[in-house]
Amino acid sequence: MSEPAIRTRDLGFRWRRSTPVLQGCTLNVPQGEFWMLLGTNGSGKSTLLRLLAGILTPQTGELDVLPPLGFVFQNPDHQLVMPTVGSDVAFGLAAERLTFVQVRARVREALTAVGLLDLERRPIYALSGGQKQRVAIAGAIARHCQVLLLDEPTALLDPDAQLDLVAQVRELVRSRGLTALWVTHRLEELDYCDGAILLERGCVADRGDPHRLRQRLECQQAPL
Repeated sequence: MSEPAIRTRDLGFRWRRSTPVLQGCTLNVPQGEFWMLLGTNGSGKSTLLRLLAGILTPQTGELDVLPPLGFVFQNPDHQLVMPTVGSDVAFGLAAERLTFVQVRARVREALTAVGLLDLERRPIYALSGGQKQRVAIAGAIARHCQVLLLDEPTALLDPDAQLDLVAQVRELVRSRGLTALWVTHRLEELDYCDGAILLERGCVADRGDPHRLRQRLECQQAPL
C-alpha cells in the first residue's frame, strides 16, 4: 500500500490557558481519495485543518502532508485577492517563476477542470458563491497541488450549489488523482466521499466507511 497523503500521530493543540482543542489525534488519509472530517462545533475540525495547512503549529505530536497542498476557506472572499477570475488563479503561481505562456496554460487548465474557462475574464465580484469556491479550487489545481484541504466550503451556499460543489471535488479527485479532506457537518455530503473521520473532543472517535458513519450520526440525532 502507498503511504498516506495525510498523516498525524498523537497531535495536540490548545489555545493559551484553555482546555485542549486536539489531544492524541491520530489519523491517516490515503493518497488519491476523498475523505470528510465530521464533528460537532468545538470538536477540533477547523483547528486540525489549519494545523495540516501550516497555518497553526502543533504543540505535541507529528504530522505529515504530501506537498504541495491547497487550502479552501469557508468564505472564498477571504482568499480571492485579484480583480478577475484568471488573474486570481494566476496570482498563486508568482513564486514558481514560470513564463507567461506557462502561467497562461496552467490557468486555462485549472479553469477548465472546474468548468469556469468561459469566465476567465469575469470580475470576482460578479460571481456566485459557488463559482468563487471553484475559483479557489482552481488556484490549487493551477499550482499542481496533490492535497486539497476544504474547511466547510459549502457553508455559505444554497442547497443546489452545495451538492454541485461536492460532486465537482469528487470528480477532480478521481480524474486528477488528488487527495481531498473536506470538513462538513452536512450528513448528505457523505454520499460523495470514499471515507470519513469523526472527531469528538479533539480525538478521532471513529473512521472508515462514510455510510456507516452517516447511519451512526443519524441515529444519534434521531428524536427519542
